[in-house]
Amino acid sequence: MSGAVPGDWRHFALDPPRAFGTPPARGRIRVEPEDFVVEELLDFAPAGDGPHLLLRVLKRGANTEWVARELARRAGCRPFEVGFAGLKDRHAVTTQWYTVPRGKGGAGDWQGLSGEGYRVLEAYAHRRKLPRGALAGNRFELRIRALEGDRAALVGRLAQLGELGAPDYFGPQRFGQGLSNLVRVAAGDYRTDRAFGLSAARSLIFNAVLARRVEEGSWATLEAGDVANLDGTGSVFDVAAVDATLAARVTALDVHPTGPSWGAGTSRAGGRVAALEAQVAAGFAPVCAALEAEGVAMARRPLRVAVRELAHEFAGDDLLLRFRLAAGSFATTVLREVLDVAGDR
Repeated sequence: MSGAVPGDWRHFALDPPRAFGTPPARGRIRVEPEDFVVEELLDFAPAGDGPHLLLRVLKRGANTEWVARELARRAGCRPFEVGFAGLKDRHAVTTQWYTVPRGKGGAGDWQGLSGEGYRVLEAYAHRRKLPRGALAGNRFELRIRALEGDRAALVGRLAQLGELGAPDYFGPQRFGQGLSNLVRVAAGDYRTDRAFGLSAARSLIFNAVLARRVEEGSWATLEAGDVANLDGTGSVFDVAAVDATLAARVTALDVHPTGPSWGAGTSRAGGRVAALEAQVAAGFAPVCAALEAEGVAMARRPLRVAVRELAHEFAGDDLLLRFRLAAGSFATTVLREVLDVAGDR
């Protein structure tokens, strides 16, 4: 299917430029689901009362929406009444949060409930359906097997990653299996799986802007005209000038530059940054026009993600990596800065 996608689109979706150059090592990822472990971190505590149940669910080899449908069946509700904060890969072991309408049962009725590929670990009464994006972040534990390369250089690359963060590209999974979501975008089809098509289109333009900033070395710095993001939040502010205090906050990974999530409305960027973004977007003029016509609002996304709690361990021929990312960031885009990996999907 990906043959219907222009070559530069494939580049921005699958292999955008790396910030730190060619990785010093390579290995295999996702040989087993246990090689890719993800834990969702909520940005709130369970309410303890209310018309919903908040469920902490362990999944293995099961995708988010399939489990949501299974929970809906168990709860006797419609699938859209089940809430979850984000989509997680199937070929992984993930701990994820869901909400279901409480109905006649209580939290105790769900504790330990299990089905094919999932088990409910915890259940709490809660006041509202879990909305998309309601996360503080995700914690990852990855095993890279059959590691080859310069281990000393790899350790140095990991130190760079912890100090500077990583480009916050959207990962290949955003664009669908075989780039199927981009195939629809290239064909101008926003009616089939509309949400996925629009999301893929915005992600592609964002990746292209970030790629330009990576190529020129400005992805981790601020300048006048940038729109800055406060780390781990959706808050942004316009940058009129960069003084010593603001520069120090950038170095401390407290503040990041942003790029456009394209849509209708005026960009907040100014000066050279606005010109750069407009120039890149001009290469996607039909896509931009479609997003604007669909009424998707212009927004901002950080160009950089801080890689928190970063730790590594060599176990024979394997590398174990642990880190935490802000919600919406992709472990695969972090991993590609330090390793060439086979077996990812």
